[in-house]
Amino acid sequence: MKYAKLKNGNIEILNCEKPALNSKGAIIKVLGCGLCGSDLVKIKHANKENEDKIVLGHEVVGIIEEINSDISDYKKGDIVALGHHYPCFNCEFCKNKSYSMCRTFKQSNIFPAGFAQYIRVDDNHLKYTVYKMNTNLKNDEMAFLEPLSCCIRAIERAGFKYKEDNSKHSALVIGLGSIGLLMMKALKAFGVNAYGYDISQARQELAKNHGFSFIENKKYDTVFLTAGHSKTIETALKYVIDGGKIIVFSSIEDDFKGFSNNEIYYRELSIISSYSPAPSDIKLSAEFLNENKVNVKNLSTHYKLDNLASAVDDSFKNKIFKAYIEI
Repeated sequence: MKYAKLKNGNIEILNCEKPALNSKGAIIKVLGCGLCGSDLVKIKHANKENEDKIVLGHEVVGIIEEINSDISDYKKGDIVALGHHYPCFNCEFCKNKSYSMCRTFKQSNIFPAGFAQYIRVDDNHLKYTVYKMNTNLKNDEMAFLEPLSCCIRAIERAGFKYKEDNSKHSALVIGLGSIGLLMMKALKAFGVNAYGYDISQARQELAKNHGFSFIENKKYDTVFLTAGHSKTIETALKYVIDGGKIIVFSSIEDDFKGFSNNEIYYRELSIISSYSPAPSDIKLSAEFLNENKVNVKNLSTHYKLDNLASAVDDSFKNKIFKAYIEI
């Protein structure tokens, strides 16, 4: 079967044996996989020392082809989307609900990669990260399960709870790429008044077309940083209210030192980071997509697996909004 691998700094489509189901779990025939910003970061910073460990692709949608599990929710032929990591629920990180810091979380993964014709998932994936999807959705819409769950996690870490009255809150999302737009849609599903800002007029206009505006002379009680540039910090400090929260949801690559201590101190700002979802966030993400509480139609540009390198290049050059790789 075919799968994508970094080799000498380049994306190559290689052949390997189809994964075998030698223990509890499932073999999933991959229909497609979204290209995540974290994939791009891995590719950009790959070197000879780390590229062998890099797994490309995790926003997977597929069909269960083989299954060996006591979990009765799944059967051969089910169309599913999935997350790629699960925690142990027993360590100190998990007890503090820092699930993405759990060592089991960091070590668990799908095999061999999301950009592959087939993957193997274990029984814990089936239990915690795999969800049957509404077949009225298109495959590229189903593939938003994992990135949407990451947004849900960030919203919860900001203190918002689903199905509570969040209507008095206003949140600004800075950086309106695919994750920024997804964050605003998730905030709306939580009942938060969501706004968006981007230095790109085209992305600002796209957000407007999806019903999200930006008010220049307004302060926001919560600000989400979804763009990887140090200037977003200055923008966040400009628009957050005193006593407000800033949610850091992206890394930055330059040498900027971060938030000013005195700015945080005298304004009593809360700086909160959010990295990756808990299993409960994936479950809620499936609900949002399957019940059309978050609409992700027509956001993705399609590429074939053999053209993955072109999808990566187009993403780096901002020629497209979101890449979906058909397998």
